[in-house]
Amino acid sequence: MTADAAARRTVVTCPHCGSRNRVPSVAGGFPRCGSCRNPLPWITDAGDDDFAAVAEQPSVPVLVDLWATWCGPCRMVSPVLEQLATERAGSIKLVKVDVDRAPATGTRFQVRAVPTLLVLRDGEVVARQPGAAPVATLRRWLDDALAGLDPPVPSPPAPGPDETEESP
Repeated sequence: MTADAAARRTVVTCPHCGSRNRVPSVAGGFPRCGSCRNPLPWITDAGDDDFAAVAEQPSVPVLVDLWATWCGPCRMVSPVLEQLATERAGSIKLVKVDVDRAPATGTRFQVRAVPTLLVLRDGEVVARQPGAAPVATLRRWLDDALAGLDPPVPSPPAPGPDETEESP
């Protein structure tokens, strides 16, 4: 694991209570709100150097978005994926990979078009969706991919007060 991956945190607003929480890119279990203790959406970026630590180690399934900044359909599907990750908080982790900045990861997964979506469990691809699709199609695809997987491992205790920022 790289030091960057271990130290990187994303600030996530809890959809239940509005508190802002710092969520680590790499952790066991899944993140919970420091205020209300509900599961938080786990959304982070990864590159070639930290993909293994960020996307292959979690105890929850990982939805990988292989995208590019110049790709219009990628920009359209990104908020849909964030919505799906929020709806499934505590059940999945969304990892976004810019294939122009992480070409080895794109090559590893044989990306021929962007966006390419993957579901990983224990580092293995269990589902693949090349190209953008309507929200209903992506929701059904993700539900089908997750249906045959083991449920997530319980989360560790919620972060302490130093891990949570209050909403303004």
